[in-house]
Amino acid sequence: MPDTLPDTLLFIAPGCPHCHTVLRGLNELEKLSLIGKLRVVDATKHPEQAEEYGVRTTPWLRLGPFTLTGANSLAELKRWAEWANGEEGIGHYVEHLLKQGSYKQAMAFIEADTQRLKPLLATIANPKARIGVRLGVSALLEAHANTPVLRQLLPQLAELTRHADHRVRADACHLLGLTGSSAAFTHVEACLKDVHEEVREIAKDAMEALEKQKART
Repeated sequence: MPDTLPDTLLFIAPGCPHCHTVLRGLNELEKLSLIGKLRVVDATKHPEQAEEYGVRTTPWLRLGPFTLTGANSLAELKRWAEWANGEEGIGHYVEHLLKQGSYKQAMAFIEADTQRLKPLLATIANPKARIGVRLGVSALLEAHANTPVLRQLLPQLAELTRHADHRVRADACHLLGLTGSSAAFTHVEACLKDVHEEVREIAKDAMEALEKQKART
């Protein structure tokens, strides 16, 4: 992704309790040259634009690739602006959506650019991530089973099968089984000998999934 200043689009409305705070924060980021073009739209005066962007509440902010709603402090806005370029921010944004229970929004964000799946592996590799977030990320990856985009992640998944935490190894092995790639057999086979029973059980299921996909092709 190019290292450019993210443009911002902010929808506000009269009487909105947090709009002024967000706008003030964005003006400060503009002074600090942390964001590019700032466009502010009154949703009550331009309802057609609000409808176009799916604005349901204000403040509604599009900062680079991220859509944020509600109150955001200057520190939070600065952090999102810094994350607007690069893979790290993608992962943080998806985690943010999943913590809010916005799985459909996370799915739409990934579908807009499936290369955004790769940064999600940082969550898979983090055994301390919230269980709900880990499950959500796994579901986003599983939705691309037997597709080229998931197969592209095979080297990273293979590396995670050697992670120190058995939960990471188990998740990686499961996802390898969903790649549908013959190149995954060797790595899944190694998991059949894992010291942890859970990993070995998942490796069996992953091997069966690979065998079934092989039979179909």
